[in-house]
Amino acid sequence: MPAAAPSCPAPQQPPALLLAAGRGERMRPLTDTCPKPLLAVRGQPLLQWHLQALHAAGVRRAVINTAWLGERISAHFQDTFSPQGAPDKREALSISYSHEGRDFGGALETAGGIARALPLLGDIFWLAAGDVFVPGFGFDAAAAQAFAASPMLAHLWLVPNPAHHPRGDFGLSPEGLALNLPPDHPGPRYTYSTIALLRAALLAPPWCDIPPGNPQGLAAPLAPLLRRAMDNGRVSATLYTGPWTDVGTPQRLQELNTP
Repeated sequence: MPAAAPSCPAPQQPPALLLAAGRGERMRPLTDTCPKPLLAVRGQPLLQWHLQALHAAGVRRAVINTAWLGERISAHFQDTFSPQGAPDKREALSISYSHEGRDFGGALETAGGIARALPLLGDIFWLAAGDVFVPGFGFDAAAAQAFAASPMLAHLWLVPNPAHHPRGDFGLSPEGLALNLPPDHPGPRYTYSTIALLRAALLAPPWCDIPPGNPQGLAAPLAPLLRRAMDNGRVSATLYTGPWTDVGTPQRLQELNTP
């Protein structure tokens, strides 16, 4: 009787950073007393959809950055997440926090927040904004493995342009490179979904001048870093065509919650 073939271990997943520090001005008055990532979408907090997808994909460590009403987020999710009915609590997703509001009095924008959280992450990590609803996205371990083996600094998931953002953000080459197209370029642009795989090197010179860990709490956007890296052929991308919503207004939230 032949010996059984050894089973291959599942690819190890990198950690994830979930961005949850924004004020949610366009969502007021809903966000006056509730941080946007805790607003309910189809019966559960918006941010919980990401946590469920990460857990299902085998990610076992997440960092959440907070600012506006950040203590509400950490009080709700605490330090572990495990879906109801999960059989093995040892497989729970551990959660740590980067409290920008507590440490610096406010949010540090995307690049500043990422730089601040880097000591909790590592060389490669998933990134997702806590205010997008993308129920079918899988945080695929194979994609993370392919990115780790590549020379890229970032891999972005782009989506078809929604009605509120018709001009899009970036182009996409036939070879799968994200393109920083000039304003007058006739080629198609797509919208950045706010989901990505990043390499910590993107937050270091020559791409970024924020010191490691951002001890001074410098605020900086992510897009200029990405565009600089794109101009050097260091950002790849995938077009994602599943359901995706930027939950940026009360109307979009209501539409998601209307049967």
